[in-house]
Amino acid sequence: MGWRSRPGRETYRVGVDVGRLGVWTTYRAIDEQQAGEAARLVEELGYGTFWLGGSPRLSGLRPLLAATERLVAATGIVNVWAYDPSRLAAEYAELERDFPGRVLVGVGVGHPETTTAYATPLEAMQAFLDGLDGARPPLPPERRCLAALAPKMLALSVRRSLGAIPYFVPAAHTAFARARLGPGPLLAPEMAFVLDADRDRARETARAYARTYLGLSNYTSTLRRLGFGDDDIAEGGSDRLIDAVIPHGDADAVAAAVRAHLDAGADHVAVQALGEPGIPRQGWTAIAAAMNG
Repeated sequence: MGWRSRPGRETYRVGVDVGRLGVWTTYRAIDEQQAGEAARLVEELGYGTFWLGGSPRLSGLRPLLAATERLVAATGIVNVWAYDPSRLAAEYAELERDFPGRVLVGVGVGHPETTTAYATPLEAMQAFLDGLDGARPPLPPERRCLAALAPKMLALSVRRSLGAIPYFVPAAHTAFARARLGPGPLLAPEMAFVLDADRDRARETARAYARTYLGLSNYTSTLRRLGFGDDDIAEGGSDRLIDAVIPHGDADAVAAAVRAHLDAGADHVAVQALGEPGIPRQGWTAIAAAMNG
């Protein structure tokens, strides 16, 4: 596994070049029939990575890769309870053969509230990674990353993968995670945002999205660790929590929140546009322009 210098950072581990900025979405949001169109737009706007969420099969990355020339396609995340590691490794090998250097596999354990098989998450992840290592051919550590929030899973991401891809976190968690990862491993948080100058309406859009995650213990435990209390978590989230996790306003305000994650230690931020049906052309375009301005 190689290492590369980065201005303003010590070093980071080299697996694939994800770039500084990516987008995060699902086929439920954009429609799989529009995958190629969405991927081409993302590449044209200068984003480095297209993160496909919603617990996809790895083969779901193929239309994104086929429609583009340089874009990295990544899962955010494949679920260990729904995949055989040898099958995942075989699917990775097929994509890597056809699109060398452009596939990154995000792996996660999901949530006890949504996965009936959920048990001993750290042990399950370790066993799954053992399966990836033992597959023929294996899925290399530098081509996988872990959905990690808490200290033990963050530590595992250092030992067994390219790094961590936290979801639904404020910049304070990015600083927390970087302190535990050290300077080398990739840290690539997801950041949802609402492009809307009407503060009350933007918070309403953000709360509609946040309610699901505020009912999941993995996320609420993390938020409590960062100083948020029961009043912040109740009823779709307090203004303080919503503003910290899901920035809103004009493109410059959202770009400032992206930079806060980068300043806190992120190597890459995956932005998720809320409140724009279908392919979020306006949101993706505005944030790309603001970040490059």
